[in-house]
Amino acid sequence: MEKINSNQNSRVKAWTKLQTKKGRQASQTYLLDGWHLVQEAIHANGKLHALMATEDQFKEHEVDFPQGVPVFVIADDIAKKLSDLVTPQGIFAEVSLPSSYRDPKYIHDGAWLFLDAIQDPGNVGTMVRTADAAGFAGVVFGQGSVDPYTPKAVRAMQGSQFHLELTVGDLHTWIPEFTRNDFTVYGTQLNPEAVDIFQVQPATNFALIMGNEGQGMDPELAKLTSKNLYIPLSGHAESLNVGVAAGIAMYTLKH
Repeated sequence: MEKINSNQNSRVKAWTKLQTKKGRQASQTYLLDGWHLVQEAIHANGKLHALMATEDQFKEHEVDFPQGVPVFVIADDIAKKLSDLVTPQGIFAEVSLPSSYRDPKYIHDGAWLFLDAIQDPGNVGTMVRTADAAGFAGVVFGQGSVDPYTPKAVRAMQGSQFHLELTVGDLHTWIPEFTRNDFTVYGTQLNPEAVDIFQVQPATNFALIMGNEGQGMDPELAKLTSKNLYIPLSGHAESLNVGVAAGIAMYTLKH
């Protein structure tokens, strides 16, 4: 266990860089902020490179720290520097990023969520967490989607990234590969040709595409799907938040 009191410490500078995508890609690690997320990583046997905690947090959780992981006791102002929260809990972990690429030819059975240019990290985190709760196998981040390992997205996922597969891919490639493997691929659209989602029978092997918050699903992707669906609205709202819509759709379609 090593104590660090200065923001100018080289380790602190390296951890601070993990708040940026460039920094995460360079080190192939990202930061977990808060005991719940750190605990999820420990339980999932995630590859931890370091544990950082304030004096109080170290005393509270030391007994739960895994063997062989370097531990650093940090000053309170360092905790504030590492977190984008106003009042951080004061405990962090640096963990390995999973492989960001997976060949769609080697997909496994189950339900998959495809994200088409989803840009809000809070929405991304909510959808990954909901996919986990609904028993999905994985989430594919299509072109234009936000990095799921931004601090806000990581907080919103609440550790679900350790429970299902997250990968990056071109949905123009993934959709045909899924259909060739007898998966139904559902798009989501608001148009007269789309089908009421509540008229669709639940399935086991399928993919669901959720489109960009403002523009919806790419029309070129819509041409590749097995069927495009919509959620009927009874009130006066013109649309649903994409995270809410995804939750309704996932639970409706999942067998």
